[in-house]
Amino acid sequence: MADTKANKGKKPKTSRKIAAEPETVAEAIQQNEEQGYWRLTDDEVLLRSPEPDDDYKTSDSWRVLRIASEFVSGFDDLATVTRGVSIFGSARTKPTDEYYKLARETGRLLGEAGFDVITGGGPGIMEAGNRGAMDAGGTSIGCNIELPMEQQPNPYQTSSLSFKYFFVRKTMFIKYSNAYVIFPGGYGTMDELFEPLTLIQTRKIRNFPVVLFGSQYWRGLLQWLTSTMLNEKMINPDDLGLMYLTDSPKDTVDFIIETCMASNNGNGNGNGGKKG
Repeated sequence: MADTKANKGKKPKTSRKIAAEPETVAEAIQQNEEQGYWRLTDDEVLLRSPEPDDDYKTSDSWRVLRIASEFVSGFDDLATVTRGVSIFGSARTKPTDEYYKLARETGRLLGEAGFDVITGGGPGIMEAGNRGAMDAGGTSIGCNIELPMEQQPNPYQTSSLSFKYFFVRKTMFIKYSNAYVIFPGGYGTMDELFEPLTLIQTRKIRNFPVVLFGSQYWRGLLQWLTSTMLNEKMINPDDLGLMYLTDSPKDTVDFIIETCMASNNGNGNGNGGKKG
């Protein structure tokens, strides 16, 4: 571009700094401190392949102590939760969305039924579930996670926890939940759905209610599971029965109460809560 009076001597504007891929954990941490760089998380550091230049205090063996301390803190904070129900769904859902309103109503009904509502502690469906629990005057727990882009805890929590490692946080959800309620969401929600299904199918935990909320949203997934995964004999017909589909907050709570009671009564029908 030719120099003019308007642009003479001016340097072209550049967009966000693009840094080279760090080769070691030490370089990654240093790069993370530079302004404008994508914020590094402890999960990313842990999952990196180690390099010879990494010193002992950034090694995996040293990091185990931090992981252990996060488990201990989580267990201590949630030790009294015996009637937990976890609500999952998209962080992008707006308060004006119908699913937000339905998640809030579900949280309220769970709170009124004496359940402790547990969410990921963020916005969207998580906020709605916590908000509903507080509407009922119940226990509202948020298990937040450190992300490269900051996720602020929603204000509707009676207890707010923060985790650096996804696998520690996921352990808390499984350990302290008697049921999962899965609202529409993205990749994270899919992970939260298939985690308990895998553990139930492999009998790592006892069967407990996994509720899919929103038949229109989940219809395509359920059709694929039936037409492809089941048809190719990758799962058994009984595996499809591990999920309960509904569009009603009241039906959701009634189903959880019914299955948890059946388990506690020792009916042995395979549909009860995992703590039965």
